[in-house]
Amino acid sequence: MALTFLASAAALATPSTALAASPPKLSLRYFDLRGAAETARVLLALGDMDYDDVRYKFDPATFKSEAFIAAKEKDELIINLNRAPVLAVEDGDGAKTEIGQSKAIERYLAKKMGLMGKTAEEEAVVDCIAEHCRDVKDAAMRKGFSQFTKDKTDEEKAAAREEWFKTEMPEMMKKINTAVERTGSIGDGDDGSCFAVGTERSYADVAVWALLQDCPPADLADTTGACEGCARLNAIADSVAAHPGVARWLKERPESMF
Repeated sequence: MALTFLASAAALATPSTALAASPPKLSLRYFDLRGAAETARVLLALGDMDYDDVRYKFDPATFKSEAFIAAKEKDELIINLNRAPVLAVEDGDGAKTEIGQSKAIERYLAKKMGLMGKTAEEEAVVDCIAEHCRDVKDAAMRKGFSQFTKDKTDEEKAAAREEWFKTEMPEMMKKINTAVERTGSIGDGDDGSCFAVGTERSYADVAVWALLQDCPPADLADTTGACEGCARLNAIADSVAAHPGVARWLKERPESMF
């Protein structure tokens, strides 16, 4: 009976069946910015995945985007409550799925590329490190020193900025650095590879890279200074940036405000 079952399974797994499965068609819809879609774009570059990079042009003075308005009117953004980004997925059979929320999109792509760990436990730790990175970004937003903060004077924003980058961010980053020293590893090759979780590249590495190296240009120098003592985190970020697909994307990606 077992032999009959195995023979039947082998007959089904023919080369023609395997070739019939084609990669999904992907379309990432977002503004003509890095913003909330850039980590997804870097994941796509890391996996060398083809996709349609739909960018809504906007007026930099008013941030009004006719293309974005048109997309809402066409019901292309409903899954994200008429916001962007949205990832549209069409499989080889024509079935279509739309995904909203930037972090859901990132995790979907990471899973498709095997970047969420090799076990359920590793996946949880990958999520853990990625959430630590999100905590840092959220704390910076709450600090209220960005160009979009309207209820503070320039002096108040300057004071908040200095406190964040000189004291609060370094303290948070040192804690995350200690955590990844325990959860990750340094590659045994000479390519400078370093991992936040386990012994392979993961979504957590990309989250670390995004936090350290893909911040707004005006914040890059201060972010680098705040992370100066975090050798493991810097090695992880450098390792992601050095990946051929990512390096190519960073060189060729469109210029944007942030």
